[in-house]
Amino acid sequence: MTIQINRPEIEALVQQRLQSGAFQSAEDVISDALEVQAEREVWLQENKEAIHAEIERGLAQLDRGEGITGEKLRDRLEADKAT
Repeated sequence: MTIQINRPEIEALVQQRLQSGAFQSAEDVISDALEVQAEREVWLQENKEAIHAEIERGLAQLDRGEGITGEKLRDRLEADKAT
């Protein structure tokens, strides 16, 4: 099978991965990306109910007027990223 990449930004990403020395071939880069995608899909399926429950909980909080401002949310997310 021959795969043609027509988007320069994707080709550049593959080249960066190859130049990092972590991969031996473009096929290895693609294989790794597909494995990560498959793992993400499995995780999402396994956590789908919990994700939906958290969304519903958040919507209920907003309905009760328990929301926070966008600025406070950004601050909280930045603090979470720092830890």
